[in-house]
Amino acid sequence: MIVKFTVPGAVVGKGRPRFAKRGAFVSTYTPEKTANYENLVKLAAHRAMDGQEPYAIAVRCTIDVSVMPALSWSKKKRIEALSGVSRPTSKPDLDNVAKGILDAMNGVVFKDDCQVVELVLRKRYAETAQAVVEVVEA
Repeated sequence: MIVKFTVPGAVVGKGRPRFAKRGAFVSTYTPEKTANYENLVKLAAHRAMDGQEPYAIAVRCTIDVSVMPALSWSKKKRIEALSGVSRPTSKPDLDNVAKGILDAMNGVVFKDDCQVVELVLRKRYAETAQAVVEVVEA
């Protein structure tokens, strides 16, 4: 079985947990931007699973991140970026993007992201910002 889905829009890296003092206690929470993106990933993953049970075995995951070049760039620089001559080296960090996407797929595509035994990550420029995720049995 292959599960493949697209998460539209600019990708968001997994944010660090935040802490808030509430009276005598300190509570931990996930930043809103991270939580919103994880919910978007979860929704796309649910649709792709189409009612199937989450994997209970080892899986291989590929995440292709597409980043839009800046609108302020010259035509030449945009063409170089879109043709693959230059690659995106700006934020968000690819490992943080992967962490957020894998965490969002917990309980939906696989029971836990510890089942991911092989992970391929790529970041490139494209006309449309998105993340394409593919999960297969390892």
